[in-house]
Amino acid sequence: MSQHHSINYLEIPVKDIIATKAFFTQVFAWQFQDYGPQYSCFLRVGIDGGFYQADSQFTLAKGSPLIVIYSQDLSATEAKIIQSGGQITKAIFSFPGGRRFHFTDINGNEYGVWSE
Repeated sequence: MSQHHSINYLEIPVKDIIATKAFFTQVFAWQFQDYGPQYSCFLRVGIDGGFYQADSQFTLAKGSPLIVIYSQDLSATEAKIIQSGGQITKAIFSFPGGRRFHFTDINGNEYGVWSE
């Protein structure tokens, strides 16, 4: 049951649905449910959401919120991102509570990855 007034769903613009699903499957082992050729939901990743076909992209420089993904092994996740065609935009750094880095996926969308 959904919690009243909680953030419940994210919709993320991507240029290429098929390539995006391949990237997130290779790097994070995400699973997807397709709803036509221009929309795919990601399943059981901590919050519900989906990727939709669009020509736009989001980055912190454009004022977009940062979607942050948890990893038990930052270095291994960073290597998978690079191997899968993503780019590291901010190297691993410490912050109160842990360490993180930022990357862009194959669409140019910016995300963070953090660990304790």
